[in-house]
Amino acid sequence: MAKAAPKKKSSAKKAARTSAKTETPAKKKAAPAKAAAKKAAPKKAATAKAPAKRPVGRPPAAKKAAAKKAAPPSRRPVGRPPGKKTAAKATAKRPVGRPPAKKKAAAAKSATAKVAAKRPVGRPPGKKKAAAPVKRGRPAAKKVATQAFTVSHWNEADFKADGLRSYAHYRDLGIAAATNGLCQAHVIRLIPPCTDEVRKRHIHETELQLIYVLKGWIKNEFEGHGEQMMSAGTCWLQPPGIKHTVLDYSPDCEMLEIIVPADFKTTEVA
Repeated sequence: MAKAAPKKKSSAKKAARTSAKTETPAKKKAAPAKAAAKKAAPKKAATAKAPAKRPVGRPPAAKKAAAKKAAPPSRRPVGRPPGKKTAAKATAKRPVGRPPAKKKAAAAKSATAKVAAKRPVGRPPGKKKAAAPVKRGRPAAKKVATQAFTVSHWNEADFKADGLRSYAHYRDLGIAAATNGLCQAHVIRLIPPCTDEVRKRHIHETELQLIYVLKGWIKNEFEGHGEQMMSAGTCWLQPPGIKHTVLDYSPDCEMLEIIVPADFKTTEVA
């Protein structure tokens, strides 16, 4: 069987050669024309399909230009030219009526106005008032008058009628002279009887007034506190300017009085 296959192949070759020899000259001439027609056929078909895809009456070269021309108006706002898009945005951001060149000047003017509002009226900006120095530590003590040592021993002859009240004798203890007028201290002996002159209502303009009963008793009336009976051993403090009245006292009434300052004013009141 392997030998039979080559025989069929050779017989086919012989038949092909025989048919080629028997072809007429007319057929040989017609073959190239058919091949050319087959090559030209696809080009004609492509040319025939192109007009079907284009819109009627529009040349193919103007298709892209028309598409570009038609696209921009659909994206732009109506009535705004294409070349002024950026300028329109800038105009929208600026405050109406203020030119762009004056924006910084207006901001500087506003800042100056704020600074001027914070400054006190009438003070120039360049002359800021220096802050007062803060005082620290303990406040300075009030200046005290010079004081000297003094002592006063009891002597009956020291009681004199040269004091504030005409119905009393005073024994000066020398404190006013020793303190240079800072304080006064004396012993008061009231002279009986208690009269209407004694009972006049009055006030003392002092900084301090302290009384201590040494002998007997005395009855007083103080504004806001009523009548008060002061006997031997009683001590009281009269606030500055309090209205008071001496109502009565014993024949042997004797008191120690300390007053600041040494010189003070006494005024009668209703």
